Amino acid sequence: MGEVILTMKGIDKSFPGVHALDHVDLEIRKGEVHALMGENGAGKSTLMKVLTGIYKKDSGTITYEGKEVEFHNTREAQDAGVVIVHQELNMLGHLTVAQNIFIGREFKKGIRIDDKKMNEEAKKLFDRMHIDIDPTETMSNLTVGKQQMCEIAKAISHKAKVIIFDEPSAALTEAEIEELFKIIRDLRAQDLGIVYISHRMDEIKVITDRVTVMRDGTYVGTLITKDSTKDDIINMMVGRVIYEDPKTKNMTPPGAPVVLKVDHLNAGKMVQDVSFELHKGEVLGFSGLMGAGRTETMRALFGADPIDSGDIYVNGQKVTIKSPQDAVKYGIGYLSEDRKRFGIVVQKTVAENTTMADLDEFANGPFINKKKENEVAQKFVESLATKTPGVDQLVVNLSGGNQQKVVIAKWLTRNCDILIFDEPTRGIDVGAKNEIYKLMNQLAAEGKAIIMVSSEMTEILRMSDRIVVMCEGKKTGELDISEATQENIMNMATREIE
Repeated sequence: MGEVILTMKGIDKSFPGVHALDHVDLEIRKGEVHALMGENGAGKSTLMKVLTGIYKKDSGTITYEGKEVEFHNTREAQDAGVVIVHQELNMLGHLTVAQNIFIGREFKKGIRIDDKKMNEEAKKLFDRMHIDIDPTETMSNLTVGKQQMCEIAKAISHKAKVIIFDEPSAALTEAEIEELFKIIRDLRAQDLGIVYISHRMDEIKVITDRVTVMRDGTYVGTLITKDSTKDDIINMMVGRVIYEDPKTKNMTPPGAPVVLKVDHLNAGKMVQDVSFELHKGEVLGFSGLMGAGRTETMRALFGADPIDSGDIYVNGQKVTIKSPQDAVKYGIGYLSEDRKRFGIVVQKTVAENTTMADLDEFANGPFINKKKENEVAQKFVESLATKTPGVDQLVVNLSGGNQQKVVIAKWLTRNCDILIFDEPTRGIDVGAKNEIYKLMNQLAAEGKAIIMVSSEMTEILRMSDRIVVMCEGKKTGELDISEATQENIMNMATREIE
């Protein structure tokens, strides 16, 4: 690691009702990958928004390349070489790769945009990153992983000296993560300072040099990664020990009735002849690689996508599900993997989101009984330990983990007996994960039946009573948790049925 390029000292930031940052410190060196870790709501994103000029700090100093600075917007930060690669990609699908990279600062030939020059410059960036992407390709035709690479190329095109990666691997496959790590190592070798925000502990050990941990808006400490254990980092993050032992025994009550039966379900090319059963009080894990068809199966089952053929039975009765309203009527709730698009309305309050799936219960003629709505929402804020100043807080102001709890509260308010959790802990830190795991186990113990789709093997092995494995739209196997290992799940996940 080289000399210090960026120091944030005593950074303080408050919003109405929330002290988001309380005298936080951060030091970044040239040629290092520096992890920034903490539970959801710890203040990591807020700190980076203060750095890049999205928020104005209340107090503290930022020193960059030896001078005290304060960026007033992201353009100022980018011009100085401090660039953020966001978790949610900011690309325009209908434009080419090169047009996306240079949007707002296009090369011109007279008054006309010089696409040829942009394509050439984009090609140079990709050559520098050792990746093969056609600058003239339409952005929407690329995989999420390739789009991520374009976002990184865009950051480098600003002549970046500090790059912030915010949960860069959340939507990537294992192969794409390997590509990402190659690029990050290459950038480190070119003496860039890199901030890496992630909840994936295994990645932190592989790619980072130092780790700074935050908790509840405060600075906890900085560790050298190679000299630290996973437990050291977790203890600093949550202030308590968290155990991640796999489940070894099926906890479904003996003789539990089948509450959901799916027979020979077909829906497009990603759901082909899928059959399974779900018992009362069971957590049924759905495992497989990205693109295996797990989410597509759940969306078809929930009526979000059309079914081509197959039968669905709820409590022994054959049912027709053509829309999410039908599914909810039969007691099925769905927590989408994309909570911001399908789970919550971020510009509405915690209370409004909590009651959204069961508005009839709270209606007084054309009006909503706000007192009743607030009481119910408050009950779930307390029982789910949701961190929010109050039930009238807008959901957009909550961390990812707390937004997920609001989605869960929505379906619990509706009192659904069958709950589909699709990637329930994506983008959520280890402490909030643990709370959601506890909650799922508690719901199963109360007799709720849960389907859990997860790409994390440790999560599948920790939570499932039985595991259904899919590959390329087909079910390739089913295992009781007592016989499940990472190896036999992965064998099934890569074995296409002829």
